[in-house]
Amino acid sequence: MKFKIASLLLAGAVSLTAMQAAAADKVTLQLKWVTQAQFAGYYVAKDKGFYEEEGLDVDIKPGGPDIAPAQVIAGGGADVVIDWMPSALAVREKGTPLVNIAQPFKKSGMMLTCLKETGITKPDDFKGKTLGVWFFGNEYPFLSWMAHLKIPTTGGADGVTVLKQGFNVDPLLQKQAACISTMTYNEYWQVIDAGIKPEDLVTFKYEDEGVATLEDGLYVLEDKLKDPAFKEKMVKFVRASMKGWKWAEENSDEAAGIVLENDASGAQTEKHQKRMMGEVAKLTAGSNGALDEADYKRTVATLLGGGSDPVITKEPTGAWTHEITDAALK
Repeated sequence: MKFKIASLLLAGAVSLTAMQAAAADKVTLQLKWVTQAQFAGYYVAKDKGFYEEEGLDVDIKPGGPDIAPAQVIAGGGADVVIDWMPSALAVREKGTPLVNIAQPFKKSGMMLTCLKETGITKPDDFKGKTLGVWFFGNEYPFLSWMAHLKIPTTGGADGVTVLKQGFNVDPLLQKQAACISTMTYNEYWQVIDAGIKPEDLVTFKYEDEGVATLEDGLYVLEDKLKDPAFKEKMVKFVRASMKGWKWAEENSDEAAGIVLENDASGAQTEKHQKRMMGEVAKLTAGSNGALDEADYKRTVATLLGGGSDPVITKEPTGAWTHEITDAALK
């Protein structure tokens, strides 16, 4: 009899768990890049049960060199994506109506890393040099910066030659470029790990040059925000995600470990992810998830100031909302 009761209780517990799982709202998040500490807050939120506490079942889809978040969400492959604002505003102007619903990254981690032996000490020294630039939407901050400096990107003694850089640091190591695009939390350290000493490098952070644009934000399609149920789901998602980010900031090494556990590729190392998480925490620090309107305006001004070929041609309207974060942060 006791065995039968225990079996019934166990069956009931399993049934309840199944019902709870079935009742959970499903959310698909498309990352901008592969599984790494750049996205630690989301992996932490899932691992620590923050999404589950909100009644969410979140599927985190890694990105890669051939994955454009805007294309994924436009094709119905995700509910929410992570993208940089220059890319998001550019595709919005072209017809994919992305809307920023939260901004976990407060600061930019983008920079140009140059070999000191090239003689580059200041931005004006870029003239006549070859610079490595990421594309697939990541070129917009660079092009805006060059426009502000009034340096043509068509080569020549008074311009720069743009080398379409893969998502690696090879052009610098092989001296194909004087400078390459790097992030403070990733590629810069790949250069160091390759054996080049910090004193043999010169770095230019976009943040320090006054042309920083907003990076990892959360974006959804505008029409979806007309659905109250979807909006409520995003409120829960943002609230749990920011809880994950703040936990990751305070528990950097453990957060890196959680990322490694979710890296199906096995390509990441503990040393690199711990270091990356430490640097990423500097970029998310100070953000509660709500987009700072001043940061948005600075980004837009930078993108509009692109000379004869600006990233966007007019002031965006409806490109962001505080509606989700206002509810999430109550």
